[in-house]
Amino acid sequence: MSLVGVEMNDAIRVSSLKKVFESVRHAGWLRTVKTEIVSVSEVNFSVPAGQSVAFIGPNGAGKSTTIKMLTGILRPTSGSASVLGLVPWEQRSKLAYDVGAVFGQRSQLWYHLPPNDTFELLSRIYNLDRKEYKARRDMLVERFGIGSFIDTPVRKLSLGQRMKAEVAASLLHKPKLLFLDEPTIGLDVNARQQLRDLIRQWNREEGLTVFLTSHDAGDIEHVAERVIVINEGTIVLDDSVKNVRTDFLGTKVLTVDFHEAPHSVPIRGVVELLRDGYKLKLEVDTSVVSIEAVITQVLSWGAVADLTIEDPPLEKVIAHIYSQHKEPAIQGQGSEVAVT
Repeated sequence: MSLVGVEMNDAIRVSSLKKVFESVRHAGWLRTVKTEIVSVSEVNFSVPAGQSVAFIGPNGAGKSTTIKMLTGILRPTSGSASVLGLVPWEQRSKLAYDVGAVFGQRSQLWYHLPPNDTFELLSRIYNLDRKEYKARRDMLVERFGIGSFIDTPVRKLSLGQRMKAEVAASLLHKPKLLFLDEPTIGLDVNARQQLRDLIRQWNREEGLTVFLTSHDAGDIEHVAERVIVINEGTIVLDDSVKNVRTDFLGTKVLTVDFHEAPHSVPIRGVVELLRDGYKLKLEVDTSVVSIEAVITQVLSWGAVADLTIEDPPLEKVIAHIYSQHKEPAIQGQGSEVAVT
């Protein structure tokens, strides 16, 4: 049944979601000690339909547990959740028809069969109309550029080829929501960027809601428009990717190529990252000095051949977020129970 009060334009809505695991260990012949481990603690958030969200955090933060509850694999200890208007752990089979999932370290493709055979199998699992299925399959094959290996056994594909086929397979049944768990792990630079572009394009053109977890800053930066940070089971930040950059690491990286070795002088709020012949790379703290003032000063150091301004790597932004919100770990509660 649908949750009462869920906004119709929300693909995901989570309220006071909590998951506690119980660990039992022996403490002698007649005793056991039970320890409660809080994996997710009173989590609240919602995701509007069509939004692309990065759900990030360090290992053990509660990301996987949350996703398992949202996909119906786990039942929460308390709280509620609605995914596309359904309660995941009560209506998992029904929800599967509108949800796609891609896990970077797990495959839904049959290892010894070509992707096309898996596509055929999925079309029957989802009871797809044959005409609509073939049109959808052909369109995905063309858009994802997998036609050259659609009939090649998966075991013979490169990781980049396999991941393209994985995402295409997850979109065969026209899901409204796509869960992505480390989708670009292990891919080379070009393959990663191609996959990011395809996911982002699908999000924009079909209104597909994307819920992404990743440790790769490039995935977050190029796929998501919003970042939810979870740490030690609790949401510590929920903001746009753009604001995360601005609010948590107000620096710019200025790279300058001179025609000859520059005669530089120290500038307050500026750190020299690299000096290599005619090239100079500077990190500018924009809370101390404006980038415009630094550029004006730099231009006085010599004739400039080229100048670029970049944002800092998102990895540094995320590390800064963690350091700002680091709190004592949630301690499990132990209780001794006598065994007779």
